[in-house]
Amino acid sequence: MDFNVKKLASDAGVFFSRAMQFTEEKLGQAEKTELDAHFENLLARADCTKNWTEKILRQTEVLLQPNPSARVEEFLYEKLDRKVPSRVTNGELLAQYMTEAANDFGPGTPYGKTLIKVGETQRRLGAAERDFIHSASINFLTPLRNFLEGDWRTISKERRILQNRRLDLDACKARLKKAKAAEAKAAAVPDFQETRPRNYVLSASASALWSDEVEKAEHELRLTQTEFDRQAEVTRLLLEGISSTHVNHLRCLHEFVESQTNYYAQCYQYMLDLQKQLGRFSGTFIGNAESTSPPPAATSPPAVAAATLPAVPTIPVVPTIGGVPNTVAESVLNPNEVKPPASGTRKARVLYDYEAADSTELALLADEMITVYSLPGMDPDWLIGERGNQKGKVPVTYLELLS
Repeated sequence: MDFNVKKLASDAGVFFSRAMQFTEEKLGQAEKTELDAHFENLLARADCTKNWTEKILRQTEVLLQPNPSARVEEFLYEKLDRKVPSRVTNGELLAQYMTEAANDFGPGTPYGKTLIKVGETQRRLGAAERDFIHSASINFLTPLRNFLEGDWRTISKERRILQNRRLDLDACKARLKKAKAAEAKAAAVPDFQETRPRNYVLSASASALWSDEVEKAEHELRLTQTEFDRQAEVTRLLLEGISSTHVNHLRCLHEFVESQTNYYAQCYQYMLDLQKQLGRFSGTFIGNAESTSPPPAATSPPAVAAATLPAVPTIPVVPTIGGVPNTVAESVLNPNEVKPPASGTRKARVLYDYEAADSTELALLADEMITVYSLPGMDPDWLIGERGNQKGKVPVTYLELLS
């Protein structure tokens, strides 16, 4: 391989000169060219943008993929420029297990039917999570990563060049200062009263030599000053482009929030649908469960329980009507025919809108106030709600019970 010895020696000299200048600046033995306040603010803003972008990027990756091993795997695939294999989400895996369990327990049993319904909802939740992760990766993570791997690397490269140009400029200033000091000293040495003219001739030639050195240093200073100014302008333009980066990241942040909002809205709707489906069959499941449970002992302990347990406020319970057993009262009793207790009913505030699934339920509107109480043998997740002349079952999870 051919080497340019002169270029190699020149580069080594430049490197040594920069190293000397940097060391003397750190030791306080050399002057340093300071950048203007606006330029320093641009540098600080760029560093702040880079640091926070890295932190936001890393934490968003953790949010979308909590498994560190999976993140490392995706990173390796990305660096190898290969497609990341499709991975089953936790919700989809749970749905698969619930479906298999339902087939083993019997899809016709109440437990099996419920497992199938919940499993289907978990599958839909997993699919929604997959779509959210894909959308967030494209619309939010990719622009942040492109900034760090593209624009920021360019800015860092130009800043290093500017630093080298500044070191060269300050080194030239130092050489010029030393040359002028030597020239002044040489000019002061000759003595016109000197009886030996040889000393005067030597001093005069030294003065002329230092004058040439000063001219050479001034020429180098003008060149380095021009290069420094040009590089400072290039770096300034790149740093001012950080404002455009903020605008782009702001747009990406809005898209990320929109994707996350759609994701949680889908999840909320899926769970509402599942809750309605399960609530519609709750009476059947309770009746089935109690029909297979062993009868209570002959000596029932209600008095003992009342004496040993602390008193807690409860929803008033309507007494058994028409001799109907408590365990099946909910499945055969029409809520519209039930009379509320004479005293002790509670007020409740509705938290969310609720659409009645059948004529036995009461439709609700968020923030309205209703009166609630319980029926014997009712599913604990349901209450009887009254609003004026309307009456029906309402889910407890949609209510805030007031004292």
